[in-house]
Amino acid sequence: MRLAVFTLGGLLAFQVGAAVTLPQNPLLLQRADPFIYRDAQSGCYHFTATVPDFSELEIRSSCSLAGLKTAKAVRVWQKKASGPMSANIWAPELHRINNSWYLYFAASRIDAPFHIRMYVLSNKSADPTQGSWQEEGELSTHLDTFALDATTFEHRGQRYLLWAQQDLAQTYNSALWIAAMDGPTKIKGTPVKLSEPTLPWETQGYKVNEGPAVLVKHGRVLVTYSASATDHRYAMGLLWADANTDLLNPASWQKRAEPVFASDAALKRFGPGHNSFVLAEDGKTDLMVYHSRDYRDLQGTPLTDPNRHTRLRVLPFDAEGFPMFAPEQAD
Repeated sequence: MRLAVFTLGGLLAFQVGAAVTLPQNPLLLQRADPFIYRDAQSGCYHFTATVPDFSELEIRSSCSLAGLKTAKAVRVWQKKASGPMSANIWAPELHRINNSWYLYFAASRIDAPFHIRMYVLSNKSADPTQGSWQEEGELSTHLDTFALDATTFEHRGQRYLLWAQQDLAQTYNSALWIAAMDGPTKIKGTPVKLSEPTLPWETQGYKVNEGPAVLVKHGRVLVTYSASATDHRYAMGLLWADANTDLLNPASWQKRAEPVFASDAALKRFGPGHNSFVLAEDGKTDLMVYHSRDYRDLQGTPLTDPNRHTRLRVLPFDAEGFPMFAPEQAD
């Protein structure tokens, strides 16, 4: 079923409250696909991202966002010498589920670099930089095709997986899918396709929908995603569903026709995307975490140019409860 496509009008913003002071951008250099997990009890943060040589998974921890700048990067897992998980270690996400930590990431084989699939590690330690990380194996879906960018969230008592995956006919690089989960390491039931790369801004260089990020706010389940080639054409889009609807029904979802966040040469922001969301230290203010380059012309290729830097910005909401990305404004 095709999604209805809408363009949102300009509306007044909700007040964010007291001013939130963020660390100077970039938060971290040469860290793409950034993800920050905030512990609700301690308020401390755990950061993970793709490293430039795609060789390992690392975690930095701090009880302040500014502290992430200088926090030690702890290597928690390294790629294999051969076989599955031996190349292209991409886009890790760290989640705390049922008193255990889970790292979701994408990886390929050294003999087949673009045989990208999704994998999971687990750790029972209270501190994700300590203890032992166990390999839980591939996070399989209904298709044995290029798959990456797994994220997970719980809503109304059900855990869901969102991810990006190619179709069998390979008519595009990746679409967005959602499925219910049977525990943290496997899906159940029939996955549902949420969005295919069909809009002009989603098909620049490559036909891509990837990097979903979830924010449940103001009665909606909001999903941002990234599209097109990972150079200056990379940009972010928005899907949403009413929080009380069936998230596994494609008719529940709507899609904005235009990107919500894109390159701006005047701001030296190029290829922004693969974002995540986290609360500020006040425990109330929503922040958007994303990567971008500060120049247009690549030093090599999108994959070999390492200068995608992690950045933070406050994310206010308009009077109807939609996020205001304000792409015309600097961080």
